[in-house]
Amino acid sequence: VRDAENVIIRNLELSDAYDCFPAWDPLDGSSGNWNAAYDNLWIANARHVWIDHNTFNDGAHPPATLPTYFGRPYEVHDGLLDITNGADLITVSYNRFENHDKAMLIGSSNTSTVDPGRLRVTLHHNLFRDMGQRTPRVRFGQVHVYNNYYHEPSGAIYSYSWGVGVQSQIYAENNFFALAPTIAPAQVIVDWGGTGLYETGTLLNGRARHNAVS
Repeated sequence: VRDAENVIIRNLELSDAYDCFPAWDPLDGSSGNWNAAYDNLWIANARHVWIDHNTFNDGAHPPATLPTYFGRPYEVHDGLLDITNGADLITVSYNRFENHDKAMLIGSSNTSTVDPGRLRVTLHHNLFRDMGQRTPRVRFGQVHVYNNYYHEPSGAIYSYSWGVGVQSQIYAENNFFALAPTIAPAQVIVDWGGTGLYETGTLLNGRARHNAVS
């Protein structure tokens, strides 16, 4: 969805945006990584977009099925839903995001000149199940994250949930986390130089957390 306004995407299953030729980047992380090119849904330079009651997944190629080359999973998927390139006023509601590594990137890069002042996004009443990371990861945006359910029954691919990147702000309220015993609460948030994160009303495995500002 590029260069558009007033778009509604509802009641779809978006599955398995498979990249047949992922690229190896030896400088990605401490030991290199495979990176794919395609998202299930990409919102770029669009305004007033409502993404509602959809299902996002990897279809017949979930993370557990990926082979390993150079010691890293041969990743054939990128994001399930990425919002970049100055997109603005986006609502993501009542969707299912399931069994995938990189779920949702909000913001193009750390040096974008079109994202500052935009990327106002609301995420509410979504299910994130068996996700690895980016639920969401934000750069520059102002993102309201409320009443979402994060279910990580195994933690096999889990890295983090909320990534607070350069000049970004996340306001998180009344979200529920059901985490496997192998996942520490401190893993939920990663700070990559964000401006601030405020959380209130979070329940972690049925227990309330204290409000936190960073």
